[in-house]
Amino acid sequence: MDAAFPRRHRRKEKVVVIMGATGTGKSRLSVDLATLSFPFSEIINSDKMQLYKGLDITTNKIPIEERNGVPHHLLGEFNPVNGEITPSEFRRCAGKLVEDITSRRKLPIIVGGSNSLIHALLVEKFNPELNVLDEFAPPSQLNDQPELTRLRYECCFLWVDVSFQVLCDYLLKRVDEMLDSGMMEELAEFYDPESDDLHCDSARRSGLRKAIGIAEFDSYFKEYPPQRGSWLGDDPVRQGAYERAVRAIKDNTCQLAKRQIEKIMRLKRAGWDLRRIDATAAFREVLDGGERWSEIWEREVLEPSVKIVKRLLLE
Repeated sequence: MDAAFPRRHRRKEKVVVIMGATGTGKSRLSVDLATLSFPFSEIINSDKMQLYKGLDITTNKIPIEERNGVPHHLLGEFNPVNGEITPSEFRRCAGKLVEDITSRRKLPIIVGGSNSLIHALLVEKFNPELNVLDEFAPPSQLNDQPELTRLRYECCFLWVDVSFQVLCDYLLKRVDEMLDSGMMEELAEFYDPESDDLHCDSARRSGLRKAIGIAEFDSYFKEYPPQRGSWLGDDPVRQGAYERAVRAIKDNTCQLAKRQIEKIMRLKRAGWDLRRIDATAAFREVLDGGERWSEIWEREVLEPSVKIVKRLLLE
């Protein structure tokens, strides 16, 4: 560890930031780095939905057994009944964690797909009134105002990217796997027939209730209230309603990935040094049912990432 962190004055803390669209393997890469190459690391979650307690399958939190003992922060730590965590609140909480982790001569690894939270945490000057990553914001806004992207840490950005069509195919598969793992039961327990959110579109919901899967199945549960036993029975109308909800989840997940990639590109054009790591071959192997997924992942994702992080630590 002393070799990685030479005893000399540094103006800025060093942090690793793993970015990418939903489903691209960011959590796996963070644990791989912390387990296999940089055992002095601690992980800070920057996924909006994973900040909250509950809906672990629906929000795709990394299971405890897959964390390999690596400390994870801000993962399922906030009670959703207390309201939504704003970017400013995330900046304050995550900023304190970065300070604490680096003070203990550890390496913070920030991981998540919520680029608005990442931006809020990393920039020197954050204006909560200005959403610079909004799709309707002028493209020149970040370029013309460098103070909106100037970083307060010395950052190593790993952008895990997957060809969009391959990613979408994988996301469709992942939704089916999540349903097989109990996502439907989880959403049924979360369903509240008295909630005002039943009358709101997804954009007007807050906090955890923005998670993909809730709005799509709220309408289904309103028509077919959750009960023990089979979800579908022999009712073809109910089967059709269920299939429409699942199809909406899949469509909305792919649209989310598209928006996340657009925001990443916006930050890259503004000057952030995002190092793209192409994980397409590994995900194609998964979709083809091949057995070489881990081998390809290690060669094309993990090894290049380790080299990039080592350069940060030795500078």
